[in-house]
Amino acid sequence: MEKSVYLGGPVKGLSYSDSISWREYAKKELARYSIEGISPMRAKEFLAQEKVLTDRYDSLHVLASSTGITIRDRWDVKRCTLFLANLVEAKEITIGTMIEYGWASAYDKPIITIMEKEGNLHDHSILRGLTGFRVETLDEGLQVARALLCS
Repeated sequence: MEKSVYLGGPVKGLSYSDSISWREYAKKELARYSIEGISPMRAKEFLAQEKVLTDRYDSLHVLASSTGITIRDRWDVKRCTLFLANLVEAKEITIGTMIEYGWASAYDKPIITIMEKEGNLHDHSILRGLTGFRVETLDEGLQVARALLCS
């Protein structure tokens, strides 16, 4: 995989549809520039009927188990070219995404944070310190990713 973007952001508390809609859009936009979008929700269609996702699916499917989520998401962050987190209009703190920020930083991945200018629950000094590029919309975030990855 030459160029790829990990698509971090809230999952817990959202419907399956809401958790994948922006990621599917991002994947299509990135693919236009031969950049792979890596979604933590891929191959989890078995959650499609979920109106409110949780982090407790250990008995449902190995990919949705605590270990499955942790191992695959960490591996995805490690193998991606850069990390993009869409935190716009977050309703609650997304613990998983915050851990992914730590992995991205530890693996020296450039970090793009999409967040409102003010009032976001995630606006914290450490997050600001890890963020290389902060923008307010998904399209701006994707534009930064293209600028970084395309010559």
